[in-house]
Amino acid sequence: MKKINLLILFYVLMNLTSYAQSQWATTDLYENNRSPLLTKPFMELPLGAVRPEGWLKDQLLRMKNGMTGHLDSLYSQVMGPRNGWLGGDGDVWERGPYWIDGLLPLAYILNDNTLKAKVQPWVEWTLQSQRPDGYFGPSVDREPEEGLQRNNAQDWWPRMVVLKFMQQYYDATGDKRVIPFMTNYFKYQFTQLPQKPLNYWTRWAQQRGGDNLMVVYWLYNITGEKFLLDLGDLITQQTIDWTNLFLEGEQINTLFSTHCVDLAQAIKQPIIRYQATKNDKHIEAIIKCASDLKRAHGWPNGLYGADELLHTGNPTQGSELCTAVEMMFSLEKMIEITGKVEWADWLERVAFNALPTQVTDNFDARQYYQQLNQVEISRHLRNFVTGYNGTDQLFGLLTGYPCCTSNLHQGWPKFTKHLWFASHDKGLAALFYSPCTVTAEVGTGTRVEIKEMTNYPFDESIHFNIKIADKGSKVIAFPFYLRIPEWCEEATIKINDTIWKKVKGGNVERISRNWKSGDRVELILPMKVIVSRWYEGSAAIERGPLLYALRMEEKWTKVPDDRKFGKRYGDWYYEVHSDTPWNYCLLEEAVKPENIETHFQVIKKNINGYPWNLENAPVEIKTKGKRMNQWQKYNGSAGPLPFSVQYQETTMPEEDITLIPYGCTTLRITEFPITRK
Repeated sequence: MKKINLLILFYVLMNLTSYAQSQWATTDLYENNRSPLLTKPFMELPLGAVRPEGWLKDQLLRMKNGMTGHLDSLYSQVMGPRNGWLGGDGDVWERGPYWIDGLLPLAYILNDNTLKAKVQPWVEWTLQSQRPDGYFGPSVDREPEEGLQRNNAQDWWPRMVVLKFMQQYYDATGDKRVIPFMTNYFKYQFTQLPQKPLNYWTRWAQQRGGDNLMVVYWLYNITGEKFLLDLGDLITQQTIDWTNLFLEGEQINTLFSTHCVDLAQAIKQPIIRYQATKNDKHIEAIIKCASDLKRAHGWPNGLYGADELLHTGNPTQGSELCTAVEMMFSLEKMIEITGKVEWADWLERVAFNALPTQVTDNFDARQYYQQLNQVEISRHLRNFVTGYNGTDQLFGLLTGYPCCTSNLHQGWPKFTKHLWFASHDKGLAALFYSPCTVTAEVGTGTRVEIKEMTNYPFDESIHFNIKIADKGSKVIAFPFYLRIPEWCEEATIKINDTIWKKVKGGNVERISRNWKSGDRVELILPMKVIVSRWYEGSAAIERGPLLYALRMEEKWTKVPDDRKFGKRYGDWYYEVHSDTPWNYCLLEEAVKPENIETHFQVIKKNINGYPWNLENAPVEIKTKGKRMNQWQKYNGSAGPLPFSVQYQETTMPEEDITLIPYGCTTLRITEFPITRK
C-alpha cells in the first residue's frame, strides 16, 4: 500500500512539475537567466527559428555544398571514422569538435537531413563515452596516430568545444539525455579542478575558460542546481583574469603579448562573468580593451594585426581566420547580455568585411592569414610572427595551420541564428541585419513570422513583413526592437509606408503597438562615405558597415603541391596574382570631410549572383589616386607603408580608381597613404 501511495505521489509531483514548467514557458517565452544571475535584455531563440533568405541563404548553401558539408571526405585523416571523438585511434584534440560546432547549426538552420546524419554519430559517441564519474571523451590511455595533435587526451580545452556543440544540439532537438550528461560532467569538473586546474595539461583552457563558464551558466538556468554557480566561481578563479588585464591595459598594448584567437574568445569572458557579479567593471574592461586594441593593433575591418601574436596594425601583418569567427561568436554573446549597440556594429564590421574575403566562393579553400594591403597571394615567408613554410597566406584546404579548416564553419551559421533575439518584455529584437525569416512566440505566446527583406549591408533599406502565424489571432501586442547603428546619423522608421519616427544613431529603438498580419516596417539607414585614419596616418574608406578597398584584377592559379614540405598542407593550393597597379595614394584635399561627397562617387548595382567577389560587387566607389613609385613590393607583400604627412608628394598624374567592398576582394589596397599634391 505504501508503495502504491508513493507511486501516486511521484506521478502527482511529476504532473505538477510539468504544469509549472509549461506555465513558466508560457510566461517567460524564452529562457532568461535564473536568479541570482543578471536578467538579460535579450535571449537566444531556438536553433532553426531564424531561416536565411537571399544572399545569406546562398552563402549557407555554398557551405553545405563545399568543405563544411564534406570535410569528412576532404579531410578524412582527421574528420573520418578514425577521429578520437568517434572512438577511433586518430586525433583527440579540437579539430573534430570544431567542425561539428559549425556543421551542427548549419544542419539545423537549413533543416538538412544529410548534414544532420553527419552530426549525429559525433553526438552519440560523446554521450556514450561518459564514465560513471562524469568524465567523457577519448580514452586517456592512448596517443593519437602519428602526425596529429599529441596533447593529452584528458585536457579540459577540447571538451569546452564539445560542450558548445552539445548545447546547440539540445537547443535544436530537446534531447533529454544532454542535461544529465552535462550535469554529471560538471560534477566531475567540480571535484577534479582543485587538483587538476584548467592549465594542468595545456595553457589553452586557462586562456579560454569563458567558453566553459558560458555553458555552466546555461545549464544552471535549466536545472537551478546551486553547485553550478560555485563551479562558475571556481572556473573563473582558474581562468586568466581578463577583466583586470584589460583594465590595466599592458596586455593589449604590448607587442607579441597575446595569441589572436585567445583574445577573440577572451573578450566575452568578462561579460559572461558579469551575469554573476553584476559589476560594471567587466563592461568597462571591454570598452578599454577595444580602445587599446584599436590604437595599438587595430584594423578598420574590426580585427587586428596578430599573426598569431599581437603584431601592430601594419596592414601587411596577418589576421587568422579563427580570430574572425571566434570574435563574431563572442560579440553575439556580449550583445545578448548587454544589448550594446557598439558591439553589434563591431560584429557587422567583422562579418561583412573580414569573414567573406578569407574563404573561396565555392567554399573549397580558405586562407589562414589575411592582409589589409594584400597585393599578391603566393608561397613566401612573410613578416609574420608565426609562419608555416610560406603557406600562411595561400588559399588551400590545409595551408597555414589546419585549425582554421575545422573552425571557420561556425561563422555564418551562428551569425544567422543570432540575427533575431527574444526580448525580456516578450517581444522580438533585430540587432543586426541580413535577409532572413524568423518564427517565434511573442506576447502571451502567440506565434508570429517576420520576413526580413533586404540586400543589406549593400543597401540602405530593410523591410520587415509581419504575419501572425497562429490561427484565430488577429491582433497581437508586442514590442519590436531595431538597432540603429552608430555610423548612421539619422535613420527613418516607417510603419505601413508612413513615417513613424526619425531617430539618431547609436541606440536600440523600441516599437510597442498592436500588430496584425500584413503590417510592414521599413528601416532606412542612410550610408555616407567617411574616411578614417589608421597605420602611419593612412586613410581607409568606409560606407555604413562596409570597408572599401582598391579593385584589382585577379588571376587565380591552382598549384599542385610540390611535396617539398610534405603532406601537411594538402594536395594543392591557390595563388593569386595581378597586373593591376596598386601603389596608389589619395589626395589630402579629397579626404577632407567637407570634400568627400564631391570626390567619392557611389555607384549602386543590383545583386546579381554571389555578391562577395570581384565580378558581382554590388557597390562601387569611384575616386582618383596617384601612384607612388617609391612604394614597391617587398617579399611578396606591399612594402612599408609611406607615412602620410603634409609634405608627402608625388609627381605622378591623377588616375581614376575604383573601390569595392573589402569582403568582395582578394587582392587589394585598403589603407592608402595620403599625399599633399
